[in-house]
Amino acid sequence: MTVEKALRLAQDADLDLVEVAPQARPPVCKLMDFGKFKYESALKAREARKKATHTVIKEMKLRPKIDPHDYETKKGHVVRFLGQGDKVKITIMFRGREQHRPELGFRLLAKLAEDVTELGWVESAPKQDGRNMIMVLGPHRRKADAKAEREADKEVARARRRADDEANALRRRARAAADGTEDDGGADEADAPGEAPATSTDDAVDATAAADQPDAGAGDQPDAAEADQPDAADADQPDAADADQPEPAPTSPTSPTPTSPAATSPAATSPTPKRPVPKRPAPKAPAPTD
Repeated sequence: MTVEKALRLAQDADLDLVEVAPQARPPVCKLMDFGKFKYESALKAREARKKATHTVIKEMKLRPKIDPHDYETKKGHVVRFLGQGDKVKITIMFRGREQHRPELGFRLLAKLAEDVTELGWVESAPKQDGRNMIMVLGPHRRKADAKAEREADKEVARARRRADDEANALRRRARAAADGTEDDGGADEADAPGEAPATSTDDAVDATAAADQPDAGAGDQPDAAEADQPDAADADQPDAADADQPEPAPTSPTSPTPTSPAATSPAATSPTPKRPVPKRPAPKAPAPTD
């Protein structure tokens, strides 16, 4: 088909003429919506990037004369890396005269490969590289599978934690409901009429009576010290106003004179004026004598 006929068909179908295989002979073209094609291609690339796994090579360095405890620690790290789906590069470092004993490194690497054979395999055999000996271990499972398994384990742990939280919340609510029932019962018993303690009521009545009745002893009985000991100043020195004032005339018992409280109160009574003292006459001058 000629190019002009293909373009005419694309225009009639309201589509685009896209060359999908330019290297083919003859080139291959396709009628499609080019905008939709670009959008779908971007979505596919995005999904591929999400699912893509980046291979990471972990490295672990050992010495030919490593201590057993240190070897177990290093082996634990290698096991963890292989379990996560990563490759591990094992490096044996030789120093000084250890370079003349490469068999020590071979033995150590063979022992490590045998210990982790359930999780990985020897991807690159041990080989001497200057003063170092290198071996690469590859995992048995892909990193995506390991990641999915870790996510599943995390989801199970989260579900178990949520269940534990819900159970604890139910226990707390049940305990709170039980405590609230007991408190309400105690309040009802305390508020029930006729069952209140008599001692509290009697004490309240006694307190009310004591507040309403004044102290009779304090008002009726004078102070013994004041009654027994008269004021010496009042006894020895009589009041001059009382001595000069004449005695009042006796009143008839049949007709008592009413007195108002204002007249008998100390504030209303005025002091009695003192008797005037007569002035002495001036001495007369003696008569002149002849």
